[in-house]
Amino acid sequence: MLSSVLRSRRAIDVNIAIMRTFVHLRELLATHQDLARRLQDLERKYDGKFAVVFDAIRTLMAPRPEAEVARPQIGFIRSL
Repeated sequence: MLSSVLRSRRAIDVNIAIMRTFVHLRELLATHQDLARRLQDLERKYDGKFAVVFDAIRTLMAPRPEAEVARPQIGFIRSL
């Protein structure tokens, strides 16, 4: 959350990396049923402690409408 409030170059890079990580995690979980099963096993094991995390991951795992799949990549393009 702090990386989305701060305006430094590092904070922007961290925020973009976090967003890309969650998008990548959603793609992995959508294509790998074994990971989804293991996530359910972990959820049963750590039921109350990480409920918010599991809810967020489950939301990311939900299928998206086709219109959203074709969206262009967002974020800053860093020139080298």
